[in-house]
Amino acid sequence: MNNSPTKHQPANALDQVVHAKLAHLTQGISPVSIAGAYMDWLMHLAISPGKQQELMSKAVRKTTRIGLHALKSPATQGESCIEPLPQDRRFAAPEWQQWPFNLIYQSFLLHQQWWYNATTGVQGVTAHHEQITTFGTRQLLDMVSPSNFFLTNPEVLSQTLKTGGTNLLQGAQNQVRDMMRQASGQPLPGTENFVPGKGVAVTPGKVVFRNHLIELIQYSPQTETVFAEPVLIVPSWIMKYYILDLSPGNSLVRYLVENGHTVFIVSWKNPDSSDRNLGMDDYLKAGVMAAIDAISAIVPERKIQALGYCLGGTLLTMAAAFMARSHDHRLNALALLASELDFTEPGELGLFIDESQLAFLDDMMAENGYLDGKQMAGAFALLNSRDLVWSHMKHEYLMGHDQPINDLAAWNLDATRMPYRQHSEYLRRLYLRNDLAEGRYLVDGKPIALTDIRVPFFSLGTQHDTVSPWHSVYKVNLLTDVEVTFCLTTGGHNVGIVNPPGPGVKRSYQLATRAADDRYIDPDTWISTAPAHEGSWWPALANWLQQHNGQRVAPPPAGNPARGYPALADAPGHYVLTP
Repeated sequence: MNNSPTKHQPANALDQVVHAKLAHLTQGISPVSIAGAYMDWLMHLAISPGKQQELMSKAVRKTTRIGLHALKSPATQGESCIEPLPQDRRFAAPEWQQWPFNLIYQSFLLHQQWWYNATTGVQGVTAHHEQITTFGTRQLLDMVSPSNFFLTNPEVLSQTLKTGGTNLLQGAQNQVRDMMRQASGQPLPGTENFVPGKGVAVTPGKVVFRNHLIELIQYSPQTETVFAEPVLIVPSWIMKYYILDLSPGNSLVRYLVENGHTVFIVSWKNPDSSDRNLGMDDYLKAGVMAAIDAISAIVPERKIQALGYCLGGTLLTMAAAFMARSHDHRLNALALLASELDFTEPGELGLFIDESQLAFLDDMMAENGYLDGKQMAGAFALLNSRDLVWSHMKHEYLMGHDQPINDLAAWNLDATRMPYRQHSEYLRRLYLRNDLAEGRYLVDGKPIALTDIRVPFFSLGTQHDTVSPWHSVYKVNLLTDVEVTFCLTTGGHNVGIVNPPGPGVKRSYQLATRAADDRYIDPDTWISTAPAHEGSWWPALANWLQQHNGQRVAPPPAGNPARGYPALADAPGHYVLTP
């Protein structure tokens, strides 16, 4: 990919500056992409009299429906003419069932339903544009939800009467505090309790390898013997690795070490402007392959069980396919957590991925040489604004609650950057063109094929994942010719992963294994037939790793100085601390 203008360079340079400045105002979202989608929808709706007639008829029916309900609602409190969707918890409190608030929220839901009907099923609109208009319209409606306003939210009114208005005073103080914090760039109160190496990322270990892109951490054994084959964990480069090593009770790393595994993990460098030309090949070669080489030297003559999370799993699978093409047999098993290999159905994240949007991002990244993590965090917040934005505002600013920050929330605020070239390459080659799944992804000038991989897979999906939808993750069954153990757990992209065993939280998962020569089972059939289990999926992963491992041996030492891999520093290392 050529990252510099080659034609009409002065004009392109001017365009780039204008686009970069505009992007800062729009949080990196291309206004042209949004406008194009709405224009496509509007023009096709304008020439569809049948759809217009259908919408008018629906509007009349819904108006009549809420009108009749209003006439009898004082006598039939508790009955509804429309129910919220299962994931919509805005109106779950009993106060919403009292008149007139029941009419207010049900009228809102009917309007919301009508707009969904209006933005879907318009003949001629592209699927991508339909998704954008549906999503954008839902975001606008969520802004004016009755749950967001003092006079139309009975929970807030009840709290105000109960506290004599002190909730509103506390809420105003919370809002001023947040505005001052954002203006000064200060972190949220409480994040100081979750600094890597102190409150989180405290599993003992050593940095045993460092290059310009990664630090490799080897964790200290906590059992007298360990399984012979080590575990390499590759997190996504768009996050700091310690989501997998949070506080001790929430640490997957600690759990695996305590269960007798020798664990290594990649800690990615947080890139800056000097890293603008790092590409996907650098992340593959200097990242995953460098880690595998180091482990092979530290624990020689032992195969590696590799585990990847999110895009780290995608990159790890690329490395596995590259190794298979090169007849490199150092891997023994692959575990992928919420990792997509086929990107034709990336969920709502795909709303931000088209040529207009990517060109806009390129111009924005060209200014500094990277995409700021805060802009990425803004995009993820937009995907789940109902819970991350509006619910937060209601609880903090209207109810006056001061919600304490936890380890996962603190990690989420510890944003990372993405290099210009690498971020552009993976969005285009994976999301836009789907090169990996379709056999066009090139490494060293030749394509890699997922069907070349000959090791068993453990693939995990999460039920409410807006980043890696589980139906998309499930496609590993279509793309490989090996044994696949698929696990589907409750939760979302992060909470579903940070899912330790223990009392207090309801968790469940489904698990089933497809042998290499078994017939394909579609995801809807799978979810209706796969055995269900209560509790955390972590023990299922530990059992799967054990089944594909050898005998137990004495723990290996940290590093191998004789082969050029001395212990360089204590975990969590240096890279994870770089802001």
